[in-house]
Amino acid sequence: MSSRLTQNHFELFSLPERYALESGELDRRYRDLQRSVHPDRFASASNQERRLSVQQAARINEAYQVLKDPLRRGRYLLELRGRPIDDQQTTQQDSAFLMQQMELRENLGAIRQQDDPLKALGSLVRGIREQNASLESELQQALDDDGDTGKAVALVLKMQFLSRLLSETQELEADLEDELY
Repeated sequence: MSSRLTQNHFELFSLPERYALESGELDRRYRDLQRSVHPDRFASASNQERRLSVQQAARINEAYQVLKDPLRRGRYLLELRGRPIDDQQTTQQDSAFLMQQMELRENLGAIRQQDDPLKALGSLVRGIREQNASLESELQQALDDDGDTGKAVALVLKMQFLSRLLSETQELEADLEDELY
């Protein structure tokens, strides 16, 4: 039981160390693992065994959260491959993407002035999600097929920007709904 605490997330779930994951399989393995270490199963066990069961359940939850999220999974794989991303030191070098970032930020800033701000925001969100899906596909190619960690780092940085921008759109949507209703 204690060996689970030293395995990487993929080993823990008995999955290949790849970006592409079958979400149904991940969910099934998560439920099976949680059942096997659930603290209720150790109610009559020693204090140490109960503590270990709680630690393992927490470890399984953390691993599941990382593996089910495409951005976090990409970052984790890069870390396993010796290319951790230091958010304070790693910057985006793609000038075309930097220009696109500025344009997306301007579009977000102009939403309130639109005739139908919620419709305009919905359109912006769809575009961001489409772009993110494309980046996920490129990241899978870079990590699983090409082994190009340099390209993968650049893609993860782009995905991080889009993720933050999506969070901002959610905040704006909540503000707009409060103002309109």
